[in-house]
Amino acid sequence: MDQGTSRLPGTPGTVQDSISSLSSGIGSLCTVSFTVSPAAERLRYILGEDDDNPTPTLFTEMDTLQHEGGELEWKESARWVKFEEKVEEGGERWSKPHVSTLSLHSLFELRTCLQTGSILLDLEGYSLPQIVDDIVERQIHDGLIGPELREKLSFVLLRKHRHQTKKPIHRSLADIGKSTSSNRSPSRSPSASAGFHRSTEDLRTRQSNYGRLHHTQSRSMNDISDTPSTDQLKNKFMKKIPRDAEASNVLIGEVDFLDKPFVAFVRLAQATTLGGLTEVPVPTRFLFVLLGPHGKAKSYNEIGRAIATLMVDDLFSDVAYKARDREDLIAGIDEFLDEVIVLPPGEWDPKIRIEPPKKVPSADMRRSVFSLNELGQMNGTAGGGGPVTEDEEMPTPHELGEELSFTGRFCGGLYLDIKRKLPWLPSDIYEGFHIQSISAVLFIYLGCITNAITFGGLLGDATDNYQGVMESFLGTALAGTVFCLFGGQPLIILSSTGPILIFEKLLYDFSKNNSIDYMELRLWIGLHSCLQCLILVASDASYIIKYITRFTEEGFSSLISFIFISDAIKKMVGSFKYYPINRDFNPDYVTAYKCECIAPDQVPLGPDNMTELYNVTGLDWSQLSKKECIKYGGTLLGNSCKYVPDLALMSFILFFGTYSMTVSLKKFKTSRYFPTKLRKLISDFAIFMSIMAFVGLDMFMGLQTPKLIVPTEFKPTRPDRGWIVMPFGKNPWWMYLASFVPALLVTILIFMDQQISAVIVNRKENKLKKSCGYHLDLFWVGILMAVCSFMGLPWYVAATVISIAHIDSLKMESESSAPGEQPQFLGVREQRVTGTLVFILTGVSIFLAPILQYIPMPVLYGVFLYMGVASLSGIQFWERIKLYLMPAKHQPDFSFLRHVPLRRVHLFTLVQIICLAVLWILKSTVAAIIFPVMILGLMVVRKLLDFIFSQHDLAWLDDILPEKDKKKKEDEKKKKDKKKTKGEEHNSDEESTCPKETFSSVKILMESVDLAPSLDLPHPDPSGSN
Repeated sequence: MDQGTSRLPGTPGTVQDSISSLSSGIGSLCTVSFTVSPAAERLRYILGEDDDNPTPTLFTEMDTLQHEGGELEWKESARWVKFEEKVEEGGERWSKPHVSTLSLHSLFELRTCLQTGSILLDLEGYSLPQIVDDIVERQIHDGLIGPELREKLSFVLLRKHRHQTKKPIHRSLADIGKSTSSNRSPSRSPSASAGFHRSTEDLRTRQSNYGRLHHTQSRSMNDISDTPSTDQLKNKFMKKIPRDAEASNVLIGEVDFLDKPFVAFVRLAQATTLGGLTEVPVPTRFLFVLLGPHGKAKSYNEIGRAIATLMVDDLFSDVAYKARDREDLIAGIDEFLDEVIVLPPGEWDPKIRIEPPKKVPSADMRRSVFSLNELGQMNGTAGGGGPVTEDEEMPTPHELGEELSFTGRFCGGLYLDIKRKLPWLPSDIYEGFHIQSISAVLFIYLGCITNAITFGGLLGDATDNYQGVMESFLGTALAGTVFCLFGGQPLIILSSTGPILIFEKLLYDFSKNNSIDYMELRLWIGLHSCLQCLILVASDASYIIKYITRFTEEGFSSLISFIFISDAIKKMVGSFKYYPINRDFNPDYVTAYKCECIAPDQVPLGPDNMTELYNVTGLDWSQLSKKECIKYGGTLLGNSCKYVPDLALMSFILFFGTYSMTVSLKKFKTSRYFPTKLRKLISDFAIFMSIMAFVGLDMFMGLQTPKLIVPTEFKPTRPDRGWIVMPFGKNPWWMYLASFVPALLVTILIFMDQQISAVIVNRKENKLKKSCGYHLDLFWVGILMAVCSFMGLPWYVAATVISIAHIDSLKMESESSAPGEQPQFLGVREQRVTGTLVFILTGVSIFLAPILQYIPMPVLYGVFLYMGVASLSGIQFWERIKLYLMPAKHQPDFSFLRHVPLRRVHLFTLVQIICLAVLWILKSTVAAIIFPVMILGLMVVRKLLDFIFSQHDLAWLDDILPEKDKKKKEDEKKKKDKKKTKGEEHNSDEESTCPKETFSSVKILMESVDLAPSLDLPHPDPSGSN
């Protein structure tokens, strides 16, 4: 940090003396703590004006005047898009992007430069020679320089610019000797340093002998190209700069013909491409020039870095674009100084480069303070002068949007959902045609067919094959395609769920034990449930979803995630049961291991107990396979009959390898290797690449690992049933009415499962721009229940984990991010194409059986494990569980830990763990049929938490319930009115009275401080004229 003893202009003594003179006035600051500073008042009118056109992103380049090869030229020394990049001392490469660390003294000097230099706002400039001529003429007109310096200044400012562009490897190797000699830093090279201080007049005279120096407007004097060079046009750095960006050029240098600094700040009326001035072909909007006498190169450089850093600051760039005069720019610097953080020089080395943070403060918050409606908040939040109180900093309230507003009209919510979704239909189609959609389709397709096969097999066991794998495939394809094409939220993936499976099993057992036709009873239950869902849609019953807060959402989604994880692990462990490892295997005794098939003592008889079941007379029992031996009633004898070598361990390698590789490739996007586009492509196709890699490994090894079994014929699993279930004829008439009762339980299950999954998908964290449709979703789920019931297909509802995986696979990030800046999450690619293609592929999977049969089941179990683990990321409940294992000093800096005592956080987490354990126990027993009722129980538990935790704690750990939120807003309004009244009473008191308040920081109004130039600048003109 700068620790010089510069003098304040117009005042005697040092900076320390002048600042100390302010100490006597600190008391006076107490009396004006409720007033608005002149700078803040000015910025309020500059930034508070409504402007539909957003401020363009600025690319700032700083060029330094240097002597190279006997000629003057401008050499690029640093650049900014968001963070600073310097040309390293070797001159061959850019530094890593880092946070700009500025000396406070350089900011004061910059402020004085803008007070004393020439300010040209909205200059009509179309070429660099014209702009330079206008700058010089303004300086002469203002009496800052003499007319005799016109030629010299124009000559220097129009020298060519050499940019730090990357060269091809072969060119760099060929020019390595030349590069090391000519690109060395002037401060490190004695010859370059000597040449740098050589007389500028001598250089001018020498070049004039060659006929180069003429009148300032002559093209012979302009050494810079008028059009961008080939290197500029091909510069790959353009990918890092947002579209419609503009440039800000900073020119810093030392010359021998000036005895005081030459300072000019220019804003062009229209951004103009000034040939080879900028490294990239971006039109220039701003130009800052600082030329001065020799001996103060470091000060000039720091001032250049200061203005460059200011220009890429979001708030100051707004000021620079909207400033009307010099004082507006000064007010912008004052605001920057109000927010700046000073690091003690004894505790920080300025040479250490600060890595760019993963998250930077939002500029919108700083801008909002200066809006026309926020005048009363100027002094604490804008200036950063005081701590943010609890009332000022609160989490974002729980809002689910207008989609869940209660209309009070018949089908009012459904009508509004359709009205909101219709305008988006065209974009729902064409936005799906993107390369990212391919990876999403492959990922979700494999997850869906695995789910369909798993649940189909379980349904077949539970219903005696009335519903099996074929019905599961057909139902998934039919329901999923219709929902994705016409549903309110096409990102939701429909699937069978565990509670539905348990209900089907209980219903089949009930029907079998009471001689009731299962399929007909199931049809009527489905029809009643469909009717009940339509009644819920017509009455806007989805309104109650507003009472589902983060507490319920996290409990539900965590349970589903744990189910996916546990099922994947259980299936993997089960392979060790079917293919056990021979733990007592000894290679020396390999000759002793054998297994043979022994013929049975008695031949198996047929159903009539008279004829033999098989003709086994001519069988060679020693040549039969293991399956054939068991089929014909033989006995396996030998000490190796129970063991299957390699399969269990190979299955584990496929399972864990698929999961690990997927996780690693997903993180590859943020690695240091390969270009950005390739990293993103690898990350998008991570799951597909992992599956292909381990399918290839399995084929190479040639082991008989369990494979994916897909039906090859389009026919019902059970031969004695058709594709249509008749509604009458097999059950008594009263059964058609009595089925209303079990249908009510199914409806609760469908409603809660569907709407909670929809709330999780539609959370604001996903930044969905197209409206959702809770009523429209439930409408189609109800209709599809009736259709699936008639066709004897499984019932389908939103699958939480697969839906979250679908969203993750479609997340979009900013195409161009500033060097050092994390790619910005823009939202999700909302469209109907990926879901529709997934379910169409599921339907035609029976024709892809020859290909799909090569996929090992352990690979798909690994995909299941990844989906379960990935859906836990970002869940606050899971992060709070990990806090139990962390010492307080190592805990992450979560916002809720700043505002809620740790013991209260642990208590809230414990309540959630207990609720999750109860749900898990219910899920694992026959009582799973009341699972949807227990989800309602979570809402009751959340209501009871209002009596244990304060609303402040719940606001940070959960969401405020709607009626509590309304009451809290009314209380805050009363509190603000009370504070406003107190403030008015305070202002009416005598100014000599200072409130008894401890100031944690002091805000010094920049207008009251006369700042010191160390550059021998003239005293600032109090009139502030341009």
